[in-house]
Amino acid sequence: MTGAPLKSVLSGISLAAAAVLLAACSGPQAAGPGWTAQPDPSAVPVSGTATSGTAPPAGATSPSPTASGEPQPVPTATSWKTFSDPAGTVSFDLPVDWIAQSVATEEGVLPGGLKVDVKKPDGTFMASLRTGLPSSSVDCPDAAQHPYTVISSVPFDLAAQDGEGTIPPRMVFRVIQGYRYFGSYGITNLVGGTDGKACELRNVVRGPAGKGDYSFGDLVALKAFAPDEKVAPAKAFDTLGQAAQYVNGSPDFANVQRMLMSLKVKN
Repeated sequence: MTGAPLKSVLSGISLAAAAVLLAACSGPQAAGPGWTAQPDPSAVPVSGTATSGTAPPAGATSPSPTASGEPQPVPTATSWKTFSDPAGTVSFDLPVDWIAQSVATEEGVLPGGLKVDVKKPDGTFMASLRTGLPSSSVDCPDAAQHPYTVISSVPFDLAAQDGEGTIPPRMVFRVIQGYRYFGSYGITNLVGGTDGKACELRNVVRGPAGKGDYSFGDLVALKAFAPDEKVAPAKAFDTLGQAAQYVNGSPDFANVQRMLMSLKVKN
């Protein structure tokens, strides 16, 4: 899953920020989760049913370096809780004050499929978990392709179907170039495109045979939007450097990354 050519990355960001992108875009990474942010060990967890977030998950690595070259942790929420559907088919962790709500699925979802929206207390949408998605493919003529860049790509353990066009599951943040740089986060085990170009980038994991695919992120598929199209919940940036700064400096992204990588799906 290769991003845009190195030359285009270096043209939009400082050399220090480029080093961050190189680390995110280069080949296979070390085994085990690598968190963009770590919880604040001095914070006091909230009592109750939520699980404590005062220690990173087992196998977590040190936080990503900032443009200064020094690791500067972006704190995740200090207290976490676990969502599970009534049938116990899926579960994931989320900050204790975030809201996970089961909603109606879209047309075409396989029997037993779910859709769970996650929002912040003020109603800000953060991600949707979708299961039972039918497999699909998109025609992508050369003229419709756009350059894309992988800003962050972190492997994690999740049941998935392998085969042609797949990779081990990863939590990714990718941008595709249109009139601006459009960014989206999610989980995937699909190859993004060839030669650093794609028509769309799918935040989809191929599920086990007969179970359908699943998606967990802000969008199921990211594309280069037209000027008259609504971009949200995708992000829009003027430069790749801004996208890298969001990944390495946003508490919201740190929380989302940790939440998405906690997903468990029962086969």
